[in-house]
Parts: sequence; structure tokens; C-alpha cells
Amino acid sequence: MKPEAAAIPHNSAQEARRRTRRFRLVMAGLVLLALAASLAALFAGRYGLPASDILSALLHPQTHSPASSVVWDVRIPRILLALLAGAGLAASGAAFQALFANPLAAPDTLGVATGASFGAVLGILWGWGAFAIQCLSVLSGLAAIALVVLVSRTRTGGGGSILMIVLAGMVVGALFTALVSLVKYAADPQDVLPSITFWLMGSMTGATTSSILTGLPLLLAGGLVLWLLRWRLNAATLPAEEAASLGINVPLLRAAVILAATLMTASVVSLCGLIGWVGLLVPHAARLVFGAGNDRVLPASMVLGGIFLLVIDTLARTMTESEIPVSILTAVVGAPVFILLMRRTSARLG
Repeated sequence: MKPEAAAIPHNSAQEARRRTRRFRLVMAGLVLLALAASLAALFAGRYGLPASDILSALLHPQTHSPASSVVWDVRIPRILLALLAGAGLAASGAAFQALFANPLAAPDTLGVATGASFGAVLGILWGWGAFAIQCLSVLSGLAAIALVVLVSRTRTGGGGSILMIVLAGMVVGALFTALVSLVKYAADPQDVLPSITFWLMGSMTGATTSSILTGLPLLLAGGLVLWLLRWRLNAATLPAEEAASLGINVPLLRAAVILAATLMTASVVSLCGLIGWVGLLVPHAARLVFGAGNDRVLPASMVLGGIFLLVIDTLARTMTESEIPVSILTAVVGAPVFILLMRRTSARLG
């Protein structure tokens, strides 16, 4: 009996090491895929450039040639913004889904993205600077998620059910959509309104090095918090007593995750507008590949989200003569893919 008993943990340890090794290999492959997609996006565009000119611009960035301007002032900032925005939205979606134990939770379904967009368009209406717009976007996004949590709570004070959380997100999203419409109604139709309307459709057109640097601190801060808490997210849905026995302060954990995910969402929204489906779709794909453990789903969602949004943005700026808003393509691609993922998941569950 003793050798058999000893073999069980030994086999479990071997299986854990095997899974860890496989996870690292797949993640390394995804990082290489992200680099390949970035390189392909660098060579793609309506302004045709020979490959030799692009390579020359990369090797000699100080030259003031047209190729250097296109590469360093337009395409590279746009590629970086797509990677960062996709990673931020996907990580926020993965965190919200883990925190609320709700597969439909995401920045757009919980009203966080719409709330953050209200703060951003309000800042645009008032003519504020980029950093002030980000701060107002964060405050508005936090107000949205606070309303969702408040509305979805039961009469006994417990957490809301999945249905209540989804319904609360729909109500709060509709409320902030109405507030955004009110801002658009009050905006100058000749100057401010067109910029707000185009911005709300989601686009990487305005990507610059300075704008990325402005949004980077909030993205990094939120991403770092989620990264450090990825091991504890699995315990976020446990009862308070059981989590306390594991040394986890669930209310503090939830507050930190909500703040971090909202920081990332608001930063992305203030940089490139409303982009849906990334935070909902990508975590499901990561969970399908790597399992339910949030210690793996979260980093995988970041890489997959960056790749997904980069590919979508490259298609948006190269498919037609005029650029297609990114949010349109994410919906067109995301809806059928999400349906396929749901059908596959339901088939696996029985």
C-alpha cells in the first residue's frame, strides 16, 4: 500500500510539471506569433512601401525620409497601441469573469467600457488634455462598476447571481449610453460632435508615441496588479470563511481586481474609443486552450488579446480604401466565433 500511496503524489507532480512545460511552450509560441503579426502589420498599409525602404527606416530611424516617417510616426505607434489595448481589454475581461464567476462578464457587458466612454467624451467636450480625460474616464468607469455591484446585490446583502449581474450591467450600460448621447447632443455639431462620433466607433488612427506614453502608466499599473493577483483569483468566489482559512481577504481582493481592471479598461477607452468583444471573447478562447486556472488564463488572455486586436486593426486599415472602424470588425468577427466557442464548450460539458 505504501508504494502505491507514494506513487499518487509523484504522478501528480509529474503531471503538473508536464502541464507547466506545455503552457510555457505554447506561450512562447504565442509571443512569437505576436512578433510575426507585428512584423506583418509593419509591412501592410495603403501607403505602399518597398520592403527595402522599411528595413532601412528600421535600421536608420534618424533619417527624415517618407518611409521613416510612415514607419516610426504611424505604423509602429499603431501596432504598439493595438497590442496594449488588446492585452488590456482581454485581461480586464478575464479578471471580471473570474471575479464574478460569470462567463458573460466583460468590460462592455458590465457597463464599465460605456461608463469610461462617458467620462472620456465629457472630457473631450470640455476640451481637457489627454491625462485629464483618462482620469475622468477612470472615475466614470469606477462609478459604473460600483452601480453594477450595488444593483446586483440581493436583499440579504449577498453577492448577486449571474443573471442579476448581467441584467445590472445591461441597465448601467444603457444609462451611460444615454449620458453619452446627451453629451453628443450638447456638443458642437461642426467640430466636437464628429470627433466624438468617430472616436466612439473605436480606432487606432490617433496613435502617437506621446499618447501611448500618457496611457501606459495606468495600463501597466492595472496589469501589474492583476498579474500579481492571478494566483488568488481562483479563490475570489469562495465563501468569506473558507477564503479566510486560506489567508485571503476576499473583499480586499475584489476591490483590488475591480480597480485594476477598470484602470486598464478606462485607459484603453480614452486612447482608442469603445472596442467591444475583446474582453468577452478572448478569455473564453484562453480558457478553452489552457483550462480554468486563472494563473494561466490571465497571461494567455493578454497575449491572445494583443494578437487579436492587432490582426483586426491591420485588416481595418488595409481591406478598403477608407478605414473601417475597429469595433465594427471586432463585432463581425467576434459574434460568430463566440457562438462557435459556446457550442464547443457546451458539447464538452455534455
